[in-house]
Amino acid sequence: MNKVHQARFLDQIAIMFGREPKKPTEITERAQQVHELKRMANKVEVRAAILKAHEKPHGNTWRNRRWTFLLAVNLLFVVSFYLDIQILEGSLSASRLIGFHLIDLNSALQVMLAHKHIIVNLVIGTATVLAIWMLLGGRTFCSWVCPYHFVAEFAEKLHLSMAKKKLVSDQPMSRGLRTWFWVIFALAALGTGYTVFEAISPTGILSRALIYGPGLALLWVAALLLFEVTFSRRAWCRYVCPIGLTYGVVGIVSPVRVKYTLQGCFHEGDCKKVCLVPHVLETVVKGRAVDTEVILGPDCTRCGACVDVCPTGSLKFDIKGLSKIL
Repeated sequence: MNKVHQARFLDQIAIMFGREPKKPTEITERAQQVHELKRMANKVEVRAAILKAHEKPHGNTWRNRRWTFLLAVNLLFVVSFYLDIQILEGSLSASRLIGFHLIDLNSALQVMLAHKHIIVNLVIGTATVLAIWMLLGGRTFCSWVCPYHFVAEFAEKLHLSMAKKKLVSDQPMSRGLRTWFWVIFALAALGTGYTVFEAISPTGILSRALIYGPGLALLWVAALLLFEVTFSRRAWCRYVCPIGLTYGVVGIVSPVRVKYTLQGCFHEGDCKKVCLVPHVLETVVKGRAVDTEVILGPDCTRCGACVDVCPTGSLKFDIKGLSKIL
């Protein structure tokens, strides 16, 4: 890893913990050449190229794949419970897949903090989960498995529709709040002896409600969705949820990532408009890419929305090392 890429890698981690993206101070020579060519390009020709690129409407290939997988995983819990077929038992907080224990990493951490010692069974149960999300990219859990992410997407569509009519406005908050909430919930578990976050986690509430039936806790989930519709777009996932931060840290070295190619990008920003975590796409802003190929940061949820909407294919899924072989 050269100096430029090392600086960006550390910068991405800082951004995940809440620091705002900054214009890079070091850019590779080859990227500087491409940036200069883009600055010198004829604006009329560029505009014509953009219009041509947008002639073909984008599809929702990755969104459809993601929704199918997310619904399949969550419904498998339901089917296993009601038919008692013992394929995927429990809930997203803790489960068994054909007899193998699987425990959510953030839930396991909360339990161990509450009990104030390392529980061997939890360590064993988290090992497989840790390996899976280190391989796939931790925050892939958020967009490909989390049921709250699924319903929040529809709340976001409603928010954007209302915002377009000027019925609501989006109020951004500091992303650093998520790091503080992670610490607060950890200290709460340590101090009270209870897994405080699990009681209010919309991920756990929705998972249990889907499997075992609805309860009063769904009113809390409804309140969160109402807040996101009327006040702050995707507020829970962007500014609060410690699960996302935990899995972001786990996926720092994941080989599965979204790769940005500078050369063909028109910098029109469609990708940032659809992204749950637009700060990871700061590199697509004109003049910001530190190299001709840049990997999005660990806070990326690998949802594929930017890949679907990009008209030039400048954003694509990539597996580290595999692309060189192929």
